[in-house]
Amino acid sequence: MSYVDWQIHGPELNSCNCDFGCPCQFNALPTRGDCRAVAAGEIEHGYFGDVNLDGLRWAAMFDWPGAVHEGNGEAFLMLDERADESQRDALLKILTGQETEPGATIFNVFASTFTKVHEPVFAHIDFEADLESRRATCSVPGIVDVATSPITNPVTGAEHAVRVVLPHGFEYIEAEFASGRVSSTEPIHLEWDKRHAHIAMLHLGPYGQVK
Repeated sequence: MSYVDWQIHGPELNSCNCDFGCPCQFNALPTRGDCRAVAAGEIEHGYFGDVNLDGLRWAAMFDWPGAVHEGNGEAFLMLDERADESQRDALLKILTGQETEPGATIFNVFASTFTKVHEPVFAHIDFEADLESRRATCSVPGIVDVATSPITNPVTGAEHAVRVVLPHGFEYIEAEFASGRVSSTEPIHLEWDKRHAHIAMLHLGPYGQVK
């Protein structure tokens, strides 16, 4: 089957309610039995067919009562208010896993696990990410605030660097692991500090990782 030609390339942050490391990264069950997460990113270079997506930002909140693959999840998308109608349509198609080979991207995999999807909002999204320092922030005013920082040694306080490589990953190939702090309001309430986070450069297309 052929799909619309598209690509997104740029930094992403992700934080969930699991302990540092996140068992999902290793095909294990979530730390606390359920999975709650925030993801956000900026498209440094991207397109969907002939629609340019350069510079646009996105964010999403998720909630599953168990492990992701067990389904019955809930999702809420936030898209850059600067996007015009064609860009909004393109972002929605990519982030909801459309025009994608089954199982090829995190967006497509997640889409198959939702039973409740809230109407998306188009809002101002602040986003910054520095992979080397493992620091990133995302804020959608009145909705969600996310910040990552280095994991620190509990004895010395020194920064603890962790990098994970997933050669066949459907989200990233390489990510810097960090500590995440999240606070959100409706429609999905999330609240935690010093839980798993990672920062990565996404480079995805309809058939998964672009190498």
